[in-house]
Amino acid sequence: MVRKALEVLLSSFEYTVELYASGEAFLERAAACTAMCLLIDVQLGSSSGIELARQLAEAGLNFPIMFMTANVDKALQRQALEVGCVAYLQNRLPRNCSATF
Repeated sequence: MVRKALEVLLSSFEYTVELYASGEAFLERAAACTAMCLLIDVQLGSSSGIELARQLAEAGLNFPIMFMTANVDKALQRQALEVGCVAYLQNRLPRNCSATF
């Protein structure tokens, strides 16, 4: 749901957006990717966005990366900065906050 909402938001500003179901799915196509920037969730389910960034760097694929997360974790933020992220976006909504789309 968040992935689709981000696609709608970024597309409304006329950015070209490609969505991937997982880090592994992106890695399969990364060498052919012409993206100007990657927006990666820190927690990707079976792997981490930070690990994906490391794998991309090891493959010589150096995209500007913006990480996003709903979790406040200074250790993860430090790791993201160490792998060279250009931005670390935290979405901290209050626990009692709800939204309807």
